[in-house]
Amino acid sequence: MDAQDNSNAASDASPDLAQAAILLVDDNQQNLELMQAYLEELGCRVGTAVDGVAAIEAIDADPPDLILLDVMMPRMSGFEVCQKIKAQPATRDIIVIMVTALNEVGDFERAVECGTNDFIAKPVNKVELLARVRSLLELRMQQRQSDQLGPEITPRAADVEGLTDEGDRILPPPADEIENDAPA
Repeated sequence: MDAQDNSNAASDASPDLAQAAILLVDDNQQNLELMQAYLEELGCRVGTAVDGVAAIEAIDADPPDLILLDVMMPRMSGFEVCQKIKAQPATRDIIVIMVTALNEVGDFERAVECGTNDFIAKPVNKVELLARVRSLLELRMQQRQSDQLGPEITPRAADVEGLTDEGDRILPPPADEIENDAPA
């Protein structure tokens, strides 16, 4: 197998990001347009919202897989939006990346307390943005695939029969041990 085959095999193993959805939330139109242009390279659906209230409405209508969330916005801050998302069972698994010019330790602590998954500093670096979004989206898509498989996978009897531990067969405990452990 040559280097070309290896790169094809690696790309085949990555989830298809065309099925993913991203929501960009920023009150600055230029920031929205710039990040949207950067994200086109990933091939996923990208929606936008101009403030926190519009973001919550967009999430309720069509929950995305990942949100790039500005912190300082009118009507509802990014901290408040993140807290609302993470507090709801239906939306708590959405990945939230805070995009912020804030750089005080207290701001990062507050974001972590709200449940953010990651941070990107403004001004946004295209390579950093794409690398973080791609890796987090791939994880999200893999999680979604495993959720669709279901939590209950029952091994066949033949598989259980052949279990070994360090070369020895794993056998159920003797019947007398089970009876001794039974509650009286």
